[in-house]
Amino acid sequence: MKNIVSMRWLLARMYETDVAIVDCRFLLGQPDAGREAYEAGHIPGAVYLDLEKDLSAPVTEHGGRHPLPDPAVLANRLAKAGISSNSRIIAYDDQGGMNASRLWWLLRYLGHEQVYVMDESFSAWQNAKFPVTTDVPVQIPSSFEWSLHPQMLVSVEDVQQASASGSAVLIDSRDARRYAGLEEPIDAKAGHIPGAVNYFWKDVLGADGSWSGVGALEERFAKLGKDDAIIVYCGSGVSACPNVIALEEAGYTNVRLYSGSWSDWISYEENAVATGEV
Repeated sequence: MKNIVSMRWLLARMYETDVAIVDCRFLLGQPDAGREAYEAGHIPGAVYLDLEKDLSAPVTEHGGRHPLPDPAVLANRLAKAGISSNSRIIAYDDQGGMNASRLWWLLRYLGHEQVYVMDESFSAWQNAKFPVTTDVPVQIPSSFEWSLHPQMLVSVEDVQQASASGSAVLIDSRDARRYAGLEEPIDAKAGHIPGAVNYFWKDVLGADGSWSGVGALEERFAKLGKDDAIIVYCGSGVSACPNVIALEEAGYTNVRLYSGSWSDWISYEENAVATGEV
């Protein structure tokens, strides 16, 4: 797999000078839990980046619950953490790769190719008796050059057009009950964007919590054409990112993220809402 590395791969390379390890643990509704978990123990050398403080911009009327950070602000934050344009960056979390995938996507959006998500999770790393520390590494500021890839992103207007005309496949990455509008624990309205199909992001993982292989991912998306225009969304643009990785692994070449996702869609009164199964 191109974007996922095993725990053993990281164990063998964790002390190489160009390797930057980023702890992305975060729990929705418990904004301090991730940092507290990091302080209680993390992979040696790892720096902590917070989903809401570092990997999102402040919430406004539109843009969803986790708006994309300003690229210059994010690049500056990475540089301050000692992460440079030449770093091989490995992200991990304890949420099935959901938050680590957000960092992966953001770095690719900034034009950084050498970024990977660690398979399984921090708990699996701990259970394997791999090294864990409470030491916070000294962060020597670096420089992070970036070049934006705007083609990775779609606007609400693009999504309105795709929903109305079917010009792109809309993939909703939330669980089936939220997609169907049967429950909505977070956002003000329940349901999905009309025309969207449901591929729950957690289904990219096997029963043991590790990423499915390329063959299984190809099978999962078999109904979609490899060259189809695909737009992926979720609640706020975070859990869509594992699906973006999975689609890339499975050979899909035209995959874009609707970063504002459902929470942005419903911030426009005129946008239609669909419920039920497709």
